[in-house]
Amino acid sequence: MQSNNPVLAKTDWGQSQQPVQGYPQDPNAQQFYGQQYPQDPNAQQFYAQAPANVMTIDDVITKSAITLGTVVLVAAMTMWAFETGLLPMALLQPVVIVGALVAFGVVLMVSFRRQIKPGFVLAYAAIEGVFLGAVSFMFEYIYPGIVIPAVLGTFVAAGATLAAYKFFRIKVTNKFRKMVIIGTFAYAGVLLVNLVLSLFGIDLGIISITGGVSWIALLASAVGVSLAVFNLILDFDYIEQGIAMRAPASESWRGAFGLTVTMVWLYIEILRILSYFRR
Repeated sequence: MQSNNPVLAKTDWGQSQQPVQGYPQDPNAQQFYGQQYPQDPNAQQFYAQAPANVMTIDDVITKSAITLGTVVLVAAMTMWAFETGLLPMALLQPVVIVGALVAFGVVLMVSFRRQIKPGFVLAYAAIEGVFLGAVSFMFEYIYPGIVIPAVLGTFVAAGATLAAYKFFRIKVTNKFRKMVIIGTFAYAGVLLVNLVLSLFGIDLGIISITGGVSWIALLASAVGVSLAVFNLILDFDYIEQGIAMRAPASESWRGAFGLTVTMVWLYIEILRILSYFRR
């Protein structure tokens, strides 16, 4: 099965005919593998061992907690460093720019690897934490008290999306998947161009941190939040399909990685929107 999320695009475990490590080689066991109550005694013996080697919801939750926890911890430390003067304010903007570019590069590197490694995921989480901490401190310095509502809003939006996905039994179609992927890459491209042009003093008005709020900035934030929510749906679908198809246990890290990337993106967009209402 190919992944639905753009940052999870290098998975093909569902297309492989090789059994997961620990999968029973007995023909009768293979016949009943995946059924709730296999009748063959050999199948029962190996079936009980299989969950240790396949993707489970507990693994995804644990690894997502580790990845997101790393992001939050490093972000908090970065904010504390700027708050106490351990990092001078002169470094704030460079840290934001360099952190954004490096984090984007790591996302691409991890996304296009066929076999995901936990070290790369945790490295991304640490780098993203530095970027997120610098951005959060910048907004908090300009708009005191904005970070906590943004964090709460992010988890509420993610929880509401998960509830809607399960309650309404949202099905990810090929058309929906293609539209989200194209929209995500287009949006990322526009933001990247805007960042590069801003280094030369050219302001497209897409990202507004201070001053007036243009309709372009509001539209960009609305599109960003919508795309982030749609990518969350792709993340949930990927995890659900991976568990159902008994993907290798290592794919839990890929699911955690996708959720972390999307949650960080959603947080940034909500932070921007809240800042518009503070002006």
